[in-house]
Amino acid sequence: MLCKLIGVPLQDGAAQLGCEMGPSALRTAGLAGALRELGHEVVDFGNLSPQTADVPVHPNPALKNLPVISGWVSEIAETAYRESRDGLPIFLGGDHALSAGSVAGVARRAAEQERPLFVLWLDAHTDFHSLQSTTSGNLHGVPVAYFTGQPGFDGYFPTLTHPVDPADVCMVGIRSVDPAERSAISGTALTVHDMRVIDEQGIAAPLRVFLDRVAAAKGCLHVSLDVDFLDPSIGPAVGTTVPGGATFREAHLVMEMLHESGLVTSLDLVELNPFLDERGRTATLLVDLTASLMGRKVMDRPTRRY
Repeated sequence: MLCKLIGVPLQDGAAQLGCEMGPSALRTAGLAGALRELGHEVVDFGNLSPQTADVPVHPNPALKNLPVISGWVSEIAETAYRESRDGLPIFLGGDHALSAGSVAGVARRAAEQERPLFVLWLDAHTDFHSLQSTTSGNLHGVPVAYFTGQPGFDGYFPTLTHPVDPADVCMVGIRSVDPAERSAISGTALTVHDMRVIDEQGIAAPLRVFLDRVAAAKGCLHVSLDVDFLDPSIGPAVGTTVPGGATFREAHLVMEMLHESGLVTSLDLVELNPFLDERGRTATLLVDLTASLMGRKVMDRPTRRY
């Protein structure tokens, strides 16, 4: 497999600065080497820079860095479309606003291939705010609403050519949802598995149902992994920690199942904030999780000392 590493040093969508260092931390933690050890070809495309975007003033005064985020989304979407032609693009974040671009780009590619795009959203949050509903104004909270074609983004974000059907989005690990998001989601076909579901059913059962759907539809699968999907005790390097997240083994099981499915066509690694890390442990864990997604077995896992 050709793995394409694409750095996205984007921190303008988050309240806590530091995510711009995420791509460097993932490289330092040995992502390319781990993938090569598994037999994959790796090409590192370096870091992207945002395009210049001229957008009107939005009536929601809380919005932060809207022109910058719009420019980032344009650049990421074009890159995602281009680099998903041959190989598996891995977007090294950077805050979760980057997924507005990565998903938009790979959705365009999937449409050209006449295949549906499915999205597995591994996150503590649904990120389903509109530009109008967000009160924090932090635009890492809007990507799912954007790439599923919800109203209110026209003229502010790049024109979305191929919105993802909300019925083809599965969220796992959710445990922090604002009332406005909850109301908006209730009117869609989004699948949301919160941590109560994981506690009762385990993480494999709901994931297996979703993967069976993707396989039956011969779909492409984009995986978006936010650090706060993980419990803060194992993944502290994120500015939006929410207790009660996925355990080490639950997270690795997800990745192992994804590898066995053979369905994943693109990947986001987002919200890594090295400024908040402990001797690189979160960056190292993300590398290990990516290795599990790309074929590392349980018995092959290295011994770590922090």
